[in-house]
Amino acid sequence: MANSGLQLLGFVLALLGWVALIAATILPQWQMSSYAGDNIITALAVYQGLWMSCASQSTGQIQCKVYDSILQLSAPLQATRALMVVSIVLGVVGIGVATMGMKCTNCGGDNKVQKARISMTGGLIFVVGGLAALIACSWYGNKIIQDFYNPTVPMNAKYEFGSAIFIGWAGSALVLLGGGLLSCSCPGKSGYSKQYPKSKAASRAPTNKEYV
Repeated sequence: MANSGLQLLGFVLALLGWVALIAATILPQWQMSSYAGDNIITALAVYQGLWMSCASQSTGQIQCKVYDSILQLSAPLQATRALMVVSIVLGVVGIGVATMGMKCTNCGGDNKVQKARISMTGGLIFVVGGLAALIACSWYGNKIIQDFYNPTVPMNAKYEFGSAIFIGWAGSALVLLGGGLLSCSCPGKSGYSKQYPKSKAASRAPTNKEYV
């Protein structure tokens, strides 16, 4: 059975990854405008995220606009939105379940085997949430790569990776790692005591006095 230090480390890593996923979901820098092949230096940088698009000028002024309609968004963007939201919701559930199963808490009763199973369940929930976020970030990143190398896409409509997608990848890795450490709390057979039959005492050989 995993010790409390391993559980605490897994919980902290998963919690940090969950916070990173929230930050990545909110930030608009999922993709940024690319200037590959341009000979003219422009003073305008365009960023696009899951919820809004922003334009940053060289003077420091930033203007953002929230997407007007969900139906006008592309299918990969809608899928990425849904997967990131599902990942965050699963992170909330995983935090609650893992807190009940950790050895350093009094929740979930005093049964060590039961608490280990609860902690393992919380770890599995974190793993599922991390996989959802990893799929979302990888899907969105694959779309950026395909559009960048597509010759039919104009140069001014091509984008590169933004900082938010890297934060999403890092958060997914932390959630997966933390969930994996919590999943190591699977109770083994040591929680059940085995009873072996008592061996019978060996018969004592008769002495000479017993024949007298």
